[in-house]
Amino acid sequence: MKTIILRTASDFLLPVLLLFSLFILLRGHYLPGGGFIGGLVAAIAFVLDAFANGLKNTKTLLKIHPGFLMPVGLSLAFVSAVTPLFFDLPLMTGLWASEPIPVIGNLGSALFFDTGVYLVVIGASLTIIFTISEAA
Repeated sequence: MKTIILRTASDFLLPVLLLFSLFILLRGHYLPGGGFIGGLVAAIAFVLDAFANGLKNTKTLLKIHPGFLMPVGLSLAFVSAVTPLFFDLPLMTGLWASEPIPVIGNLGSALFFDTGVYLVVIGASLTIIFTISEAA
């Protein structure tokens, strides 16, 4: 199904959905959302683009293989989880910056953990869906 309407809508929806996924990621610690849901929304944006413009075009848009995002995200989540151990705190204790950053707010280890989850979910979802699409 590669209609002109779907292709045009996909070109506009891809950046909007990616921005929305980042919004969900950033608001996730205090409100509903976070890395998992944000990653799913980002993956859905790329799947929509693959439906509209073809898998080959979407892969060139991504620049890297989505499977590469999984170890990067796991490493980021792992480092953010074990960092409190260096401060004689329990595993996965939230560490927060003393001063808030403009626009972002209080920067903490939870944001890095959620970003790691975000990358793992995007990588895993797109790897599975792209592999199934190639086989079909």
